[in-house]
Amino acid sequence: MSGAAVVLQSVLTCPECGHAVTLTMPTDACQFFYACEGCKALLRPKEGDCCVFCSYGSVKCPPVQAQRSCCGS
Repeated sequence: MSGAAVVLQSVLTCPECGHAVTLTMPTDACQFFYACEGCKALLRPKEGDCCVFCSYGSVKCPPVQAQRSCCGS
């Protein structure tokens, strides 16, 4: 078998108010923005991250997961 399965669910937590929501991550694109349902803050990726899931999610985005599993890091 070739590496672990990619996880598509991630809990996105707002750094402003702490509101958390479980979302299904897109597999074909990065999500650059997310409007918090709790405080309406517009979340953007932290410097060096490709998307809001890599910055504020419980699981990194599918492309990052795939890269790690194929490269063994």
